[in-house]
Amino acid sequence: MADTRGPGPALRAWLRETLPAAGNARRLGVLTLIQSLGLGVFLTSSAVFFTRTIGIPAQRVGLALSVAGLCGLVCTVPIGRLADRLGAGRVLAANFLLASAGFTAYCMVDGFAGFLAVACAIAVLETSAGALQASLTHALVGGEERVRVSAQMRSLFNLGFLGGAALAGAAIAVGTSAALYATVLTNAALQLVSVAVLSGMRRRARGAADPEQVGEERTDGGESTAGGESTGVLRSSALRDTRYVAIALVCGALELYHPLLTVGLPLWIVTSTDAPALTVSGLLILDTVLVLLFQVRVSRGAQTPAGAARMLRWAGWSLGASCLVFALSAGHGTLLDSAALLGGALVLVLGELYQASAGWGLSFGLAPPGRQGEYQAVFSLGRGLQQFAGPWLMTSLIVGAAVTGWVVLAALFVLLGLAGPPLVRGLEKSRARTEPVPS
Repeated sequence: MADTRGPGPALRAWLRETLPAAGNARRLGVLTLIQSLGLGVFLTSSAVFFTRTIGIPAQRVGLALSVAGLCGLVCTVPIGRLADRLGAGRVLAANFLLASAGFTAYCMVDGFAGFLAVACAIAVLETSAGALQASLTHALVGGEERVRVSAQMRSLFNLGFLGGAALAGAAIAVGTSAALYATVLTNAALQLVSVAVLSGMRRRARGAADPEQVGEERTDGGESTAGGESTGVLRSSALRDTRYVAIALVCGALELYHPLLTVGLPLWIVTSTDAPALTVSGLLILDTVLVLLFQVRVSRGAQTPAGAARMLRWAGWSLGASCLVFALSAGHGTLLDSAALLGGALVLVLGELYQASAGWGLSFGLAPPGRQGEYQAVFSLGRGLQQFAGPWLMTSLIVGAAVTGWVVLAALFVLLGLAGPPLVRGLEKSRARTEPVPS
């Protein structure tokens, strides 16, 4: 009798779990693949393009990108409100069209002023795109499936990003200006492809959850709520919903694992350990592959705010533990240091999976009906603040304070994780007190 064991059944099971179901969920997956492919191409080659092709000094590139990041933070919430009024599909299509024009404009920049202007415009579009796509996912999928579909899209995002990074690596290896210009124009073209995919979703979704009408949703009781006129929750700016803002900041701060993995850990490896420098790329590839394989499975318990809050606590414990393991990798020889780094990376990716799942469950589950666009934008502010302050914090703690810095960072992760569940319970109790009793 033939042995049916092997990688085949496991691969088929993983594909069934990771690939979105036919329909709008699968189209969202295709959209994510296109966007991540473009992002991988651009981000991998952008530093070389900015400094060598355009000729902007590295220090001024950093300054411009920091200013651009602040512009993105300021504009995200107003764009989210616009999505609630006009529909996330319509605003996101405009976002992709403008992004295509912005990336094309990079090829015409010949000085710092022009570079700064284009960088700020693209930062506004990129920062708001995540909240708009989340709002669109809620409109097209809804219910408990939105967390699962978000997890599937994150897995597909990693797959597309790997492909884009490989293409950019080939362009960098060629090293010519034409090859680097091609990476930027490829991303611009992929934005237009995204508009075409999005248009297909809009045409097919009108009967169920039209993304043109993201601001009009049907509650469980059958009553329609539109434009933020929901009953029993704050009708003023979502920024005044202080408990929700606090939860967003906690989730965003837990995303410090990203600059830890891309900034702090590489600097630690090359300055304080005996591990080979190649370990940096190895750990990044390992992290990407593990997220691709396990994000959907880990997200199963985050469909409700209570389950997501528990995952937030688990994320804090896991990320804190990874920092303590990384602290053991300082100067004990190549083998021991490499083993400690590998162990820390495995624990870190577990925290990363928990944190991402918790973020989807909380951002979707705690947003009032009819205001997904604005509330998703507010939720993204925590991520934006982390992106702005994270690199400085990682270099200060990990490089500046060494082992002590790792311990401080571990304590910070644990405290953030522990703060999540009480904040979620407080928000739900507050909402319950203000909700009217059904007649």
